[in-house]
This record gives sequence, C-alpha cells and structure tokens, in this order.
Amino acid sequence: MGSSYIIKLISKGEGQNLDFKFEINDSKKIARSLSAFANTDGGKLLIGVKDNGVITGVRSDEEYYMLDAAAKLYCKPEIKFTIKNHNIDGKTVVEAYIPKSGDGPYYSKNEEGKWMIYIRKDDQNLLANSVLLKVWKKEKRKKGIYLKYTKKEKALLHYLLKNKTITLSKYVKLVGIPRKVAENVIVNMIVLKIIEMILTEKQVYYQLLPDAEIDNEQFNLK
Repeated sequence: MGSSYIIKLISKGEGQNLDFKFEINDSKKIARSLSAFANTDGGKLLIGVKDNGVITGVRSDEEYYMLDAAAKLYCKPEIKFTIKNHNIDGKTVVEAYIPKSGDGPYYSKNEEGKWMIYIRKDDQNLLANSVLLKVWKKEKRKKGIYLKYTKKEKALLHYLLKNKTITLSKYVKLVGIPRKVAENVIVNMIVLKIIEMILTEKQVYYQLLPDAEIDNEQFNLK
C-alpha cells in the first residue's frame, strides 16, 4: 500500500476506529487506546500524525518499543497488534492495527497503578461502567435469560415510551429500588435487545432500541 492509502485514511479524521498520535512518550497512556480498541470494534493507530492530520513522522524506533511495552506490560491480558510502516515524502508513519477480541475485557494500567477498562466511543476512550461489564459477562454465558415483567420492568418501559432517555440514578429514584437491582434490570434488557446504553464523556443514559418490539397491551404500558 502506497502513500495514497495513508493520506486517504488520515482524511477520514479520528473516529471510532482511527486514532492519531503525534508521538508515543508514555506507554501507560497508549495502553488506554490499545485496550479501548480491543474492547470495542478494533481500530488503527497512526503514529507520526498530529490530531489535525498533519504528518510529522516518527522520530525513532523507540516509538515501536513503547507501543510494544504498552501492549505487554500495561495491558491485561496482553494485546496483540500488527505494525506497518509507511513512507510519506520521507517521513515514516507507523500504522498499528488492533483487532477486536472476544478474549476480553482488556484492562490498562493508569498513572495511579490501577487497572481500568476503557471502550472506544467515536474519537474518545471512555471508562466502562459496571452495567456494561455485567452485559459483557451475561453475553458470554451460554444460558438464556429469563425476564419477568414486574413493576420494576414496566416502570422502566413506561417511562422510556414517554421520555426518550433515562439514567440509572433516575430509574433508582423512579422505582425506589436498590442500585444493584436497577442495574440488573437494565442489564437484562440490554442483553435482550430491548434497550441500549448511550455512553458519553459526562453521562451514561439508556433508551429504547428503535426496533424493540414492545406489546403495550401485554405489559399494560398504555
């Protein structure tokens, strides 16, 4: 693949599956990007490219060694990636491809030495919350999920039919149930493709899936 491939890739801008790095000077920080890609949809890191798409090129082989250290020392389990070097007008751009993996979740160690789980959302790496972790765990189970429509479930669906979104805290107050119980209701509905999680940098909220099939008469939601 020639320079046109990289230039075309850069023209797309940073997003869900693409991240630019001017340089790698901290293995712990780059580990966050590696784990976020592996936990979500996979993606590519272009090293030697500024956030605005300007190609600067990598300065030394140290970039690769720090990337390798990030994957082996600061990610758990170790993250596998592939590397390709591209020469653009005498400047080297390193393309690192991180595939999505079903062996996760992948943790990365932060500056305080804590192991955290990140996911990729658009052009950001965001911390995964407890609801998402429970969803992943249940999706890996071979056992089916039995969901009984009690007042807790009906209240959530009724609210979402009249209001677009709800937060976990709002749901807890709405029904007057413990937070863990509310989490479990939401987790089951996510796994059963009834609602979906919307994760942003400032807030996590939930909404009905557009194609969710809900029988208003059956669940007395009118």
